[in-house]
Parts: sequence; structure tokens; C-alpha cells
Amino acid sequence: MLLGAVLVLLLLGGAGPASAHAALGSTDPGDGTVLQRAPRHVTLTFSESVGLRDDSFRVLDPGGHRVRTGEAGHADGRSDTARVGLPDELGEGTYTVAWRVVSADSHPISGAFTFSVGQPSTTTTAVDTGPTEDPLTATLHKVARYLSYLAAALLIGVAAFAVLCRPPHVCALRRPLVAGWWTLLGATLALLVLRAPYEAGTGPADALDAGALAETLTTRPGVLLLARLALLAPVALFLVRAGRADRHRERRPVTAAVGAVLALALASTWGAAEHASAGLQVPLAVTSFVLHLLATAVWLGGLVALLVTLRSAPDAATVARFSRVALASVTVLVATGVYQSWRGLGSWQALTGTTYGRLLLAKVALVTVLLAAAAVSRRWTAALATARTPVRQRERERVPEPVPAGGPPIPEPEPAEPAPPAPDDPSTAADDLRRGLRRSVLAEAVVAAVVLVVTTVLTSTLPGRAADEAARAVPAGGVLPASVTTIPFEVGGSGRGTVQITLDPGRTGDNAVQAVVFGPDGALAAVPELRLSFTLPDKDVGPIEARLVDRGGYWSANTLALPLPGTWTMRTTVRVSEIDQVSVERRIRIER
Repeated sequence: MLLGAVLVLLLLGGAGPASAHAALGSTDPGDGTVLQRAPRHVTLTFSESVGLRDDSFRVLDPGGHRVRTGEAGHADGRSDTARVGLPDELGEGTYTVAWRVVSADSHPISGAFTFSVGQPSTTTTAVDTGPTEDPLTATLHKVARYLSYLAAALLIGVAAFAVLCRPPHVCALRRPLVAGWWTLLGATLALLVLRAPYEAGTGPADALDAGALAETLTTRPGVLLLARLALLAPVALFLVRAGRADRHRERRPVTAAVGAVLALALASTWGAAEHASAGLQVPLAVTSFVLHLLATAVWLGGLVALLVTLRSAPDAATVARFSRVALASVTVLVATGVYQSWRGLGSWQALTGTTYGRLLLAKVALVTVLLAAAAVSRRWTAALATARTPVRQRERERVPEPVPAGGPPIPEPEPAEPAPPAPDDPSTAADDLRRGLRRSVLAEAVVAAVVLVVTTVLTSTLPGRAADEAARAVPAGGVLPASVTTIPFEVGGSGRGTVQITLDPGRTGDNAVQAVVFGPDGALAAVPELRLSFTLPDKDVGPIEARLVDRGGYWSANTLALPLPGTWTMRTTVRVSEIDQVSVERRIRIER
């Protein structure tokens, strides 16, 4: 089941670059703008706070050579900005700015844009904007994240099952507890050493760089991973002591309290590093995330413990207790899940119009299947609880008939072969019920593993609210920035590229359009033809063609009249050869 879930993770998570919570709201200078004088700084504004790296900015001159810049920092002390100083004198031509920062939820994000001084360059040079994401490093990081979630669910859930459900033989749960502890230790160490190459977008070999690892230990994600490692020591001690305390009933409340504190602390190392740690209502969001994670662990990890218990020492009372615990966990999951969905989406349109929303729909569908399987398990549990006491137990409890005093001794009956159990024998019925319960619980566990896969991918995907905030971001001056849209395209064997389209000012009336094409390697690319049209379906307006002209390195149209506000459909057609072209549509919001 574990290997199958990891395979699904590779298929789902390795299909494209990971997105993060932070989104670029605006750049200064704007993408594609032509300035009369060289700017003194380059400033980026994001939808949330970001962390900076030594190589957060790379500014390349028209010839593709790196420009000496100052140290990267935050503009005016605002943590949601990134700024780097430029030399006093920049020559005429087009400059490329490649940037890479770390989102507040620990995911790196990167991009590139251009601006021109005096006039755009007449010729283009292949420009290496630096790495965006190493596929092998990203895949290993995703696998380690999934294993850490899986191990946490196993460790917390099995321990909670042992304390709350009180199975007759706790020693049978030793193996999943040990497996969960060691898996969490290995996954956390892997996340720690992969952190530096993951942020830098380089290969796994860079994980051996001692300097990069030392720098990781000073960042917030590194500190949280260290805290998780430190917590594993008292967790191991707790597991040893809890096994001994189970024999003493009076120690169970203390054991439960200590276990709850450790589980809460362990879950907080995820809550302080994921989407909940950034955006609106952070304290409430972190609390909701921690409760969601704990409820998930108690339910899904408890399923594994229940399977082990049903196989080794089936007990109807234990099953009934877990049924009540699982019901409470599902209640917490629903309450916190609704809040987190509202916080991440921000609008109904984002439910189907964003990757985050579609993944959320997939998770809801899987959880619905999981709840259906849980309902079947509850019916098996109720039937098992009402099953009759086995015949042999009733015979042991039967009181022998009195023998008259002084009477003749009753001869012992000759041993007879035991009769085969009747079809309605209570012991046989109970065994059938347990087998049915094992099958339904196993089905729950399999679906739960897939739910964890989707959850892992969901936590590394840009929420719909963040994307909307970035699109509607307004600078301090109160003027709407230019609308910047990045469109990926892929044509046959030509590889995957992107087109960055700037619509200035992105409002009704006359707009200037500038489009820059980047190749698969992130460098500026020349294409034979680039067409752009706009349609407003609600008002049956369009298509309005933007007559783009190749300016040698970028395409532009000085005048594009968009008469009405609303959600326009922008259709981009890129022709990369005489026979290969692709058309991509994007919806953009035009304000009045």
C-alpha cells in the first residue's frame, strides 16, 4: 500500500513545477517597460512575506552578462517585498531580471522579467536566467514530505489508539509504532539535507554542501525541522513508558495528557511551515491546521492499529471504542476542512478555475469514498458488538447441577468427537463479522493513503485566494499596476516555453501590449509569429485583435482598445515553426 501510494505521488507531483503560497503582485520597473533613465533599484512586491537568498536576484545586461548588484533586502522594511540595488550607470538596451525567493510557507518561487533603458535591444542573446527547479530534487522532496505525513499519521494515530481504545494486547502495536518513528526520523533528515538544493533549484548532489546545510539551519524551515527531530527523542521515551504504564490503570490519564502534549508539539512543526503560516487569520489558521492534522492522524493511523488488532487479538469492546474515536475525528476534520477550504479558495470560481480548487474537489471526492467505507465499518462494528457470546465461554460460565449427598457417583461420559459448528454457531458468526470488518477497514486504509497523496500535493499548490490577491494587488500610490499574465505553451518536440504578456494599464480604454517569449531553458526566444485576441463572452464583444509587431526580442502593440470592464478571454497563438503552433486561452480581469 505504501509503495503504491508513493507511485501515485510521483505521477501526481512530478508532472510540473510546484507552486507556492506567495504570488508576485507587481514589479518596479514593470515587465517589458521602456525607461528613459536607468532605475536605481529593482523591487518586487508579493502577496505575502518572503525570505531572501544570497542569489535571489540575477540581473543580466543586453549581452547576457551578469550585472554587479547590491545585496538583496526588503523595501522599506516590508517583508512582502524584495529589492536589489543597481549600478549608477546602465547602458541602453533590454535587461533581464531573474529572481528566486522563499515563500512564507517554505516553498521556493522564481521567475524572470525584462525592462529596457532608452530603447529595447535590436538583437536578442540567449540568456541563462538560472535554474527554476531540478526535477529529481523536487521529486525527492515531495516523496520525503509525503512519507513524513504518513509517518506522523502512523505514529500519532497508533499511539492514540493504544491509549484511547485500550486493546487487550498493546504489544501487537509495537511494530507499526517503531516503523512510524523511524520513517519520520528518516523523512525529516531527508527534508533537512534536501532543503538547500530544493530552494536553489539545483541537483541532489548539492545536499552534501556543508555550508549550504549550515545556512539552512538558520532559516525558519530549517529550525522547524530541527525542532521536529528534537521532539522525536521524548516521543521515543514516551512510547517506552506508555507500554509499561498500560499495565497500571491509574497512570493512564497522565499518559494520555503527556501524549497529547507531544502530539500537539509535533503537529505544530507542520502548522508553522505550511500554508496556514501565511496569509489572513494566521493564529486561527495554524490552530485549525494542527487540529486537522491530529484528527487525520488519529483516524488514519487508528485504522492501521485496528487492522493489527483485528488480526492478532480481536476484541469487540476495542472496536467499539475506536468507532467512537473515529466519529469524533471525522467531526473535527469536517469543521477544520471547511474553514481551510474557505481560506484557501476565496471564491467559488476558484473551485473549478484553479489547480488548488480542482485538487480540493478530488480530495473531497476521496474523503466521501472514505466516509462511505467508514460507514460500512461502523455497521460491521455494531453487528460485532451485538454478537452472541461464544458457546465455549457460556459452557465455562455454566453452573454445574448439584449432586445429592451420599448418592452414587456419576460416571464420566466417554469422550466424543466434537460436532462441527452449526452454521448459526455464535463463534462462527463472530469470526465472519471480524473478517468483514477487516476487509472494510483495509479498504479505508487504502483510500486514506491516496488522500494523503492528494493532501501532500495540495499543500504545495498556490491557493486560489493568493492568486486572486496577487492579481488585484494595488501599490501604495493607489494606481493599478499593469496586468501581467504568464502563459505556458508546448508544441510537439519543440519543448515547453512561456509567454509573458503585459497589458498596461490593464483597464478599459487604450492599453499598450508587450509580450516576451521564453524558451524551455528560460532564455529569451524568437518565434515566427505571435497573435493575441480578446473576447468578452458575457457582452458578446470581440474578438478584438492586438496587432503585435516583432520588435526584435519582444512583441508589442501600442494601442489596444478594450471598451468594457469584465472578465475577458485572452487567446494567445504562438507559432514556433512553419507547421507547428499552439493556442492557449486565459481569463483576465479588466477594471474600469
